[in-house]
Amino acid sequence: MPISQYLAQLRQHIGHGLLLLPSAGALIRDEQHRVLLAVNRDTGLLMLPGGALDPGESPKDAVIREVHEETGLKVVPLAVAAVIGPWSVHYPNGDRVDYTVTIFLCRRVGGRLEARDGEATGFQWIEPDAIPYLGYPTSLWTWRIGDATLF
Repeated sequence: MPISQYLAQLRQHIGHGLLLLPSAGALIRDEQHRVLLAVNRDTGLLMLPGGALDPGESPKDAVIREVHEETGLKVVPLAVAAVIGPWSVHYPNGDRVDYTVTIFLCRRVGGRLEARDGEATGFQWIEPDAIPYLGYPTSLWTWRIGDATLF
């Protein structure tokens, strides 16, 4: 999905300057407990499905929307697994962002996995112990409901 109308308007005022953005990400596992990771269109790096909140949107609603937009999957957030930030990104076009990401453990309830008009060009289901370091606490990959939220 291209940059939101809200962010495009902000960028008209501040150019490439630093933005602080709340965002939401999804920790989705399959029946074999593998983790779904997306391949980032710009960098080729693996990432969790998710993205920035729209004005007036809750993190829970954002993760549902973002996962569907990026992956075609319908999910239900079950619990907050982690709140991580700042996650600093300097985009190839010069834009700078510090994200604070609320990561939800999500259950898939429908849809079909497919790369859509978003940041992802593909997806991989990866065993937790085979996930390369992506900047998240490594304990995130095996996080279960009842575990302490990661910060």
